[in-house]
Amino acid sequence: MKIILKENIENLGFKDEVVEVKNGYARNFLIPKGVASLATESAIKMLEENLRQSAVKNQKIQDEAQKIADALNEMVVKVVVKAGEKGKIFGSVTTAQLAEAINKVGHKVDKKYIKIKGDAIKNVGSYEAGIRLHKNVDALVKFDVIADKKKEKKK
Repeated sequence: MKIILKENIENLGFKDEVVEVKNGYARNFLIPKGVASLATESAIKMLEENLRQSAVKNQKIQDEAQKIADALNEMVVKVVVKAGEKGKIFGSVTTAQLAEAINKVGHKVDKKYIKIKGDAIKNVGSYEAGIRLHKNVDALVKFDVIADKKKEKKK
């Protein structure tokens, strides 16, 4: 019997795949659990149309992500932090600070997709970070950590 899987099933197949199984396995286990449906002609046509539409949407999203990645690869972002006289930062530069600096330049990036290369950044200077924009699109953004020039008045 042919069925369409609604989710990934180990040793059987992946979501939206049409597979052949024994009648009893389909009728008594897979279909009642809601993890598969009968692969009728109309169901297969609907599945193909849904896969085609989702592929088009996914391609548009990937193209947008690639445009953002190209822009990020070309720019150098400035992160302003409080630092001591010798360039030592109070604390360290976080992905949240980098995401905020990138957002100020006009590209929306979530901090959880940013991976700063190397150890924690504790000094002013130039660094790089990888950003995952899509499952197939990564960007490498260069950023400069700059000490804040404002002098605070002592009381």
